[in-house]
Amino acid sequence: MPDDDAVARDAAEERSAFAHPAVEPDATAAYGPHADQVVDFYAPRGGGGPAPLVVVLHGGAWRGPYDRQHITPFADFLARRGFAVANVEYRRGRSSSGPVPAQGGAAGPVAGRWPETFDDVAAALDALPALARTALPVADPRRTVVTGHSAGGHLALWAAARHVLPEGSPWRTGRPTPLRGVVALAPIADFRAADELGVCSGAVRQLLDAEGPTAAETETRFAERLAHADPAALLPTGIATTVVQGRTDVVVPQAVAEAYADAAAKAGEVVGLTLLEDVGHFPLIDPAADACAVVAEEIAQLAF
Repeated sequence: MPDDDAVARDAAEERSAFAHPAVEPDATAAYGPHADQVVDFYAPRGGGGPAPLVVVLHGGAWRGPYDRQHITPFADFLARRGFAVANVEYRRGRSSSGPVPAQGGAAGPVAGRWPETFDDVAAALDALPALARTALPVADPRRTVVTGHSAGGHLALWAAARHVLPEGSPWRTGRPTPLRGVVALAPIADFRAADELGVCSGAVRQLLDAEGPTAAETETRFAERLAHADPAALLPTGIATTVVQGRTDVVVPQAVAEAYADAAAKAGEVVGLTLLEDVGHFPLIDPAADACAVVAEEIAQLAF
């Protein structure tokens, strides 16, 4: 359990990250008929020639109340650094009658939808090159980097690993998605580690919707769905991957990132792990924080 000082610091960092006003996109395009199946595009500020495309997948424990609006200041921050940006929305957890929790809270909406959350991320990534050519012609899809924060970091890693999904998976691709790389920010990257640590109050199990009539059947479903959803089980990918993690993160602890990096090493793949001192969960997407500039530099190293 984090101590009181750590919890207070996390709350202050969250307030800072969420204090920025939402930034309107330059264009929006749909990748499906559902209201959540949309992508907001941000043009690189200052014009210029073709710019690398950064795909942003927001966090919020895959829960319904946390949509893409909270990460629009981060998208704008990247646009001001010269990137073309695609901020992807996707279907999240169904609502409940309980109060909306903090991102680590236990009450409130269920995390994620199985299989719709995965359907949407796969469909969005498949549609993005064509959507970008129309909605944001300055974007160069040949130089695409996927990034995501927290639950969105999980989705970023998963999106880059679809070619190693089990045979028969509806999201499996025949070849790797053409990406320059992935920069995952405090990602829920290893589902077993996150489940053992109770990350986001059981969000992983809620996302996988594995509950059966008996405990044994629940564990069987959980294990089966891990094979289709857990980035730590989908290695090696052959795609350049960096994880950026705050050492004082109490929402998704450092141990989760380290478990993913260890799984990659055992699979014969090197994953970059950038650990930031005195940084928690939210500064990674806070344009006012130094950590956000570190994130932009990690993306630039892959994109340019």
